Amino acid sequence: MIYGIGTDITEIRRIEKAITRNKNFINKLFTKNEMDLWEKKNFKLEFIAGRFAAKEAISKALGTGIRDFNFKDIEIINDELGKPQVILKPKAENIIRKISKSYKIHLSISHEKEYAIAYALLEVFI
Repeated sequence: MIYGIGTDITEIRRIEKAITRNKNFINKLFTKNEMDLWEKKNFKLEFIAGRFAAKEAISKALGTGIRDFNFKDIEIINDELGKPQVILKPKAENIIRKISKSYKIHLSISHEKEYAIAYALLEVFI
């Protein structure tokens, strides 16, 4: 059953400014695994902006926004084909566990010159 959907669009330049203004911006929002993946992508801003949009979209699909957990409680890695995979840390996962013991988060991330966009769908199995 579809429990929630979320979408977010992020201006890539806005992420660039945040990184420039606050050197801790990246460390506050992204896990070590995500930062390692960003490094493999040669620190491309559109990559990290897409991940930021994805975390926002997932929080919206949860129905809470970023409340009772933080950005690092949502980790986005890639499978062997490059498809984004979501790993929820306990604080974020507990929100879903109140509804269902089994779930899947479908995620799509895209970007172009100025914007990154993400769409998340939360499917629960009751």
